[in-house]
Amino acid sequence: MLRLNVNGEVHEVETDIRTSLLDALREHIGLTGSKKGCDHGQCGACTVLVNGRRINSCLTLAVMHEGDEITTIEGLGRPGHLHPMQQAFLEHDGYQCGYCTPGQIVSAVGMIGEVAAGWPSHVSADLGGGPVELSEAEVAERMSGNLCRCSAYPNIVDAIREAAPAVEAGKSERKVAA
Repeated sequence: MLRLNVNGEVHEVETDIRTSLLDALREHIGLTGSKKGCDHGQCGACTVLVNGRRINSCLTLAVMHEGDEITTIEGLGRPGHLHPMQQAFLEHDGYQCGYCTPGQIVSAVGMIGEVAAGWPSHVSADLGGGPVELSEAEVAERMSGNLCRCSAYPNIVDAIREAAPAVEAGKSERKVAA
C-alpha cells in the first residue's frame, strides 16, 4: 500500500509500481485537475508541486513520492477563496480552452518560489543568484515548459507578473506559521 500526501491529506493507494504520479492522482485518488496532455513531459499540463518544486507528474513514478508533500491545482485554492495566481489568471483571461491552465498555474507558483530563492534562468541578467526582475522575457523563459495551444501567452505572462508579489508574500507567511 502506497501512502501519498496530496494537498495535505494522506491517501492510501493500491497501485502498480510502474504507475506514474499523474495516473495515481487522476485514476486512484480522483484529482483530475492535473491533465494528461502529451504523457512525455513536453507540454506541462500535468505539472504539480512536490515539496514546493514543480515537476511533470507524468515523468515520475508514484512510488518515488511516498512521504513527499504533493500539491495539485486542487490544493492551491478553493471556490470563494482562490489562490492569488488563480485569481490573476481569471482577471487577465490567462486561459482559452482551459486545458493547460491547471499546469500553468501550478508551474507559475513553483516558478515564483524559484525566483524567490534566487535561481537564475537563461535570460537572467545576473547568473550569480542576485535579485531577478520578472520581465516578460524572464517569465516566458521560466514558463517555456508549459505549452498553451490556444496561445494565451500574453495574458498568462500578465497574470503571473501581477500575482507574483502576493504569491511570494503568501510563501513568507506560510514559512513563519510553520
